[in-house]
This record gives sequence, structure tokens and C-alpha cells, in this order.
Amino acid sequence: MDFWTVSLRILLFPSALGLCSDLFHSECYTVNGADYRGTQNQTSLENGKPCLFWNETFQHPYNTLKYPNGEGGLGDHNYCRNPDGDVSPWCYIAENEDSVYWKYCDIPSCKMPGNLGCFRDHGNPPPLTGISETSNKQTIQTCISMCRRQRYKFAGLESGFACLCGNNEDYKKHGEAPSTDCNSVCFGDHTQPCGGDGRIILFDSLIGACGGNYTMESAVIYSPDFPDTYGTGKACYWTIQVPGASAMNFNFTFFDIKDSRDMVELLDGYTKQVLVRFDGRNHPSHSFNVSLDFVILYFFSDRVNQAQGFAVVYQAFKERVVGKPKTIINQTQTELITQTTNLSINAARSSKILYVITTSPSRPTGHMPGWTVYALTALLILTILAIITKALLHVSMKSPRLSSPTSLDSCHRGSTGEIWSIFYKPSTSISIFPKKIKSPHDDRNPLVGE
Repeated sequence: MDFWTVSLRILLFPSALGLCSDLFHSECYTVNGADYRGTQNQTSLENGKPCLFWNETFQHPYNTLKYPNGEGGLGDHNYCRNPDGDVSPWCYIAENEDSVYWKYCDIPSCKMPGNLGCFRDHGNPPPLTGISETSNKQTIQTCISMCRRQRYKFAGLESGFACLCGNNEDYKKHGEAPSTDCNSVCFGDHTQPCGGDGRIILFDSLIGACGGNYTMESAVIYSPDFPDTYGTGKACYWTIQVPGASAMNFNFTFFDIKDSRDMVELLDGYTKQVLVRFDGRNHPSHSFNVSLDFVILYFFSDRVNQAQGFAVVYQAFKERVVGKPKTIINQTQTELITQTTNLSINAARSSKILYVITTSPSRPTGHMPGWTVYALTALLILTILAIITKALLHVSMKSPRLSSPTSLDSCHRGSTGEIWSIFYKPSTSISIFPKKIKSPHDDRNPLVGE
């Protein structure tokens, strides 16, 4: 596809990120909030401890002197961040409690789509009542994959090693807990939260699926095996088809692909042509619009160099019809033309004359011109006159007449041996001329006199 075609199909919209963030009410698209760039500056919204400024914490490992270029979101502020890849954003605090000089931040808005939250588990019955298993290598995706294979909608993790599956819509029955209560690290990955004692963290089992079909106006699609690193030798397709959409906005809120041979592509769903391609060297820098209602998202990974993957948010837009004028057909005029045409056709059939009336489809039908009405009336009158004339001639020819002997010769040569035919054409006048019936006397040479 050439440059101009791609330019017409893909338009850059820098402000689309805010729209999509507002849509999902989330400031995080990673499970541990490593991408959080919000402005919460205390450990909890209710009675939380205030955070210290990152440019004043030189006695601690993470500060702006050691990371002057904004690594991990650090800067001249005191907002919660996760610069070390912990299970949740955190910050330094001034009050030391048992020699602890930092705390996790409970940020309600920092919850990746698909993370349903942290809930209490009183155990009788548990929030999810399907199958369960324990593993000392437990990760979030390990649990999600097991539940997805068994066709369960929800996956839950407790105490860092237990996985529970189920379809229970009432998983909130024991109440919701702060997100920091589910910050026990997964035994298989210490950067992921896997619930807590009597606390279960729940996820939608569609997270990290290799492929899928989307028809919703908006959704988030994660790379395969997310939030774990994507596997090798992956080839995944996601179809996104929103009927009636005039365009779709795509925003990669998270993109971590190391290998230049691993790639993400967007294809035209109808022609299968590649619209845009990203890889380890070419990262998406802006959100963009695709002027289609059917797009295919494709991901490929080779057999080396795994990475975290990606999260992409799409939002479909439908055209708004604003005062679109409708073509109004003059019903009275249509009926008049139809009636006149039918009348003319019926009259013409009796005299073996056919009239064809056409209108140009490219010209809108307005008021009927006066000359058209007069022309149709004249044609109708001429047709009736032709029929009457023919009928009178037919009657006069069949009526008995006495011929005198002196006129015998002239009758033999003329009137009684002739049938008058009338031919009428709408574009010409009526012409009447004699047509002689073939007789033995007609074989005479016209050049020989009597």
C-alpha cells in the first residue's frame, strides 16, 4: 500500500489517549501499575500518609539524582510510582513504622481493564466455586490460562500460590477489599500481585488470549500470555468489526517488544492489506484513526527474545446524520404521469400505436411543464380522431350502393377496387393515400395506353 493511501486511512490524533482513558476510568494498563502516571500523592485516599518528593529522597535508592531523566516516572513531585517493578505503585514516607520508610499506594484508578478487583474470601463458599489448584510457580497468566481452557469466565488468585476458577457473578458477596490487601507476590513472578490471606484478586479469563473476535464499540486487547511475557512462535489474530462505524481509534497504552522480527500489524479486514506495522525498532508514538469498520490485529513472535508485550485500546466512532436532506417525490405529479401514460397506452393498443414516455433519472422531477400536458392531450386527441376516421371509412365501405352503367368503368378502375389505409405517426400529420388491390388488370404495363 503506498504512502498516500496509508495517509488517507490513518490520521494522527494526539488527544485520543485522554478520551480512551476516560472511557475505561483507568490510569494503568499493566497489572502492577508500572505505567501509572497519575497524581495521587498519599498512600490512600482516606487517611493515607503523605508521600515524600522524589527529588528529596537522596538517602534512598530511588531519587531524581540517580534517575534524572524521568525513568520510572520519577521527577520533581511526590506522586506514587513503581520505578522498581514491584507489585504495585508506592512511595517513600516520612514516618517510619518498624523501620519501614515506604508504603504501597492504594489507587482505585490504577486497575488495568480485566482486573476486576480485590475481594474478601470467607471460604464458605469461596467467591469462585469452580476448579482450583495450587502451584509454587503460580503467575497470573498461568491461572488465567487454566481457567480459560476449562471455559470459565473468571480466574482468581490467593496467597501467592492458589488459583480458583468459576462463573460466579456474585463474587462480590463477601465485600471488596483495598487493592493493597492483594499485594502478596506470585510465587512464580515476584512483580505480580497474587491476592493475600483471605483475599482474592479476580481477572477476566479473556486477558492474554491468542486471538479473538470483537464487535463492541470499545475494548482493550492484550498481547498473548499477558501480563506474563509473550511466548515464542506465536501467530495471533484478533478481528475487530463494529457495524456502522466510520472510523476506529487505536492507542497502544503499553508496548514492549524487543525483537525487530516480532511485530504487530493492523490489516484492512476486507482487503487484508497491511495498514501499519510496529516492531522492536518501530514503536507506536501516537494514537491513530483507521477509517474502516473492520480491522484485523495481528501479532507474530519468533523463537527468541521474549518481552512483556502490548496493550491496545480501540474506540469505534459512528457517523452522526445531521439534517441530511431526503429526496421527496411529488406524489401528485407521479400519479398524473402514470394515469396519462396508461390512458395513452390503452388508446394506442386499439390502433396499433405505442407511446413510450421516459424521464431522465439524473434530473430531479419538479413541476410538470405545461407543454408536456398539451403534447399529451394533442396526442390523445389525434389518436381518437384516427380511430373514428378508420371506423367511419369501414362503415361507408360496407354500406350497399347502386352504380350506374356509365360509371361501371370508372368504378372498375377506381373506388370499389381500392382500400384506403391511414398511417399515423405522432411526429407527423395524418397521411391518407390509396392502396390498390391486386387484380388481373393490374398486370398491364403502365406505359401502354388504353
